[in-house]
Amino acid sequence: MLFNQLGLSAELLRAIDEKGYRHATPIQQQAIPLILKGRDILAGAQTGTGKTAGFALPMLQHLQTSRTNRRSVRALVLTPTRELAAQVGESFRDYGRYLPFKTAVIFGGVSINTQIAKLRKGVDVVVATPGRLLDHLQQQTIDLSKIEILVLDEADRMLDMGFIRDIKKVLKVLPAKRQNLLFSATFSKEIRSLANNLLNAPIEIQVAARNTPADRIKQVVHPVDKRRKREMLSHRIGKQNWQQVLVFTRTKHGANRLAGQLTADGIDSAAIHGNKSQGARTKALKDFKAGKTRVLVATDIAARGLDIDRLPHVVNYELPHVPEDYLHRIGRTARAGQEGHAVSLVCIDEHKLLNDIERMMKCEIEKEVIPGYEPDPRIKSEPIQIGQPQRQNGQAKRTRNAAHKSGARKNSARKKGRSAAPPRHRGKRNDSSSHQRRAG
Repeated sequence: MLFNQLGLSAELLRAIDEKGYRHATPIQQQAIPLILKGRDILAGAQTGTGKTAGFALPMLQHLQTSRTNRRSVRALVLTPTRELAAQVGESFRDYGRYLPFKTAVIFGGVSINTQIAKLRKGVDVVVATPGRLLDHLQQQTIDLSKIEILVLDEADRMLDMGFIRDIKKVLKVLPAKRQNLLFSATFSKEIRSLANNLLNAPIEIQVAARNTPADRIKQVVHPVDKRRKREMLSHRIGKQNWQQVLVFTRTKHGANRLAGQLTADGIDSAAIHGNKSQGARTKALKDFKAGKTRVLVATDIAARGLDIDRLPHVVNYELPHVPEDYLHRIGRTARAGQEGHAVSLVCIDEHKLLNDIERMMKCEIEKEVIPGYEPDPRIKSEPIQIGQPQRQNGQAKRTRNAAHKSGARKNSARKKGRSAAPPRHRGKRNDSSSHQRRAG
């Protein structure tokens, strides 16, 4: 189906045409007419399916056909990460270039004052991460009382990252009468529960079978010993002449270490994760897109929302603990109808993780042993060390500190021959939001 068959305005069609798009993707074909009719939707769409245009285009048309005399925030999009927020904001600006509407993108890791100044000038669309949006609400620098359309983009990842409490706080300040759009790559029980409380008589859209990768992604597993993974990765990048490779690790430290090792091997590499400043993350991504950096090593949270045109290769240097994250990772390639290549380097410790992924997808991934890198059959499987998830680091640290202080009080009390008093609560906010604004 062509975009000009979807009932979009001439201004939007002109912007779409200039981006070189003619045919709408399945999610766009289904979502755009429903959103234009004002319906709430629950959409299941993988990354790379064109879902951002699927909600941005009809939202802009809604603003166009229901203009108000005074500029106010009328559309809100919540995203889990800074990178995704920036990408969505760019899409609104691109598609709305011939419309008079202004978009603000607000997230943590950068000065809030610049964002406040932009909001004061007046904007129509706000794309935000939940944590920084709450900062603005607490400082009363944003008014959400005129919101007409709310979008939760990649809602499953927002719940995974512990944002549910922040989302509920945002929902409390929104007008009761509004259109709600929920997009998620996976439909867990938590997503269903959120949808039941948020959406009003929604229409469900599912453009692909649940928990299945895009058809155009060629997946392969290379069995290899853990200690030889870095060597094999360098070998494959060099021998196959891979020029743009997105590599996933489980931890921030692992991302830094691997990027340094690959650079030492003569392969220009950079790491991107939650501990990096926003400036460093932006530069790493910009250099990677421009071809200045050959390999970008990322953690799951930092990579969420990365939109890289024609990215040919994704490598799972380490398999994720959560099977659904595998789909999110490999969904970075084969976007917008392109072909993609997803490689997983799997050691004996990760066989259970691989089995969980294949069980979720209901298919077996092709296995290929690379000559010279055959796994040593004498090596026995060892448990994978599972640290605190990134979203919980701040809370874990507070918990450890509280335990340490409590223990110190108890020891002191024993010395004095009396029982210890319970730790006093000072009302400090004890959730993952403040940490997540740094990490996501």
